[in-house]
Amino acid sequence: MTATDIKLQDSSNLRVITSGAFAAALQKLLPEYERLNNCKVDLAFGSSIGAAHDSIPTRLSQGQTFDVFILARSALDEFSEKGKINSDSRVDLVASTIGAAVRTGDPIPDIKTVDALKNTLLTIGRIAYSASASGTYLSTELFPQLGIADEMAIKARKIFSERVGTILVRNEADFGFQQMSELLPIPGITIVGELPPEVQRPFFFSAGIGADTQKENQARDLIEFLASEKVAEKIQESGLKPVLAKMPWH
Repeated sequence: MTATDIKLQDSSNLRVITSGAFAAALQKLLPEYERLNNCKVDLAFGSSIGAAHDSIPTRLSQGQTFDVFILARSALDEFSEKGKINSDSRVDLVASTIGAAVRTGDPIPDIKTVDALKNTLLTIGRIAYSASASGTYLSTELFPQLGIADEMAIKARKIFSERVGTILVRNEADFGFQQMSELLPIPGITIVGELPPEVQRPFFFSAGIGADTQKENQARDLIEFLASEKVAEKIQESGLKPVLAKMPWH
């Protein structure tokens, strides 16, 4: 795998951008794909939504182009409507769930039930959540549903361009939420668990082909590889649930 900054890309390489939930799986799988296909992939990272300097909307507004996008399905559909992604190319890759974590060594709070989760949110100190689809769900739906939106507006912090786990490790928060696949790779934190089933919100993460690509066949080949059963076990190890969807071009 080549550089993580799209500015360093080679024009002959396949250009791929992913949001955080699929990042760990993709970093694990790309070296195998490159070896099998004798090719190179330039990989960039950015959140599906938001105006951070490295978010996918910001990158696109700056004129950056990509051959393959991997991001939350709702965001991918929005980019398709705006003509940035081929509308007939979407392939659902995985389902992702929201988890919570604390610094390793800190007490493990109870989030097994909705009432326990609410009590933990009200009694624990500083809370962090990601500036992504999962964070938007927490701040606009879950916190109001639990009746604690006002309290969370004061004590909960949205994290841009960084993993929530790193905020916990630096002792800038005491409790954090993010997609499970984004929490698992971070050393120095302990996974508390997933949100209770009654308030869990699984998100689908999907791949799509950039509308301006000159490498459509290569883009399709990579997406087929990522959606295949042969890599499903490695994807599961990263905290995601493979969908094994059919390709829209077959």
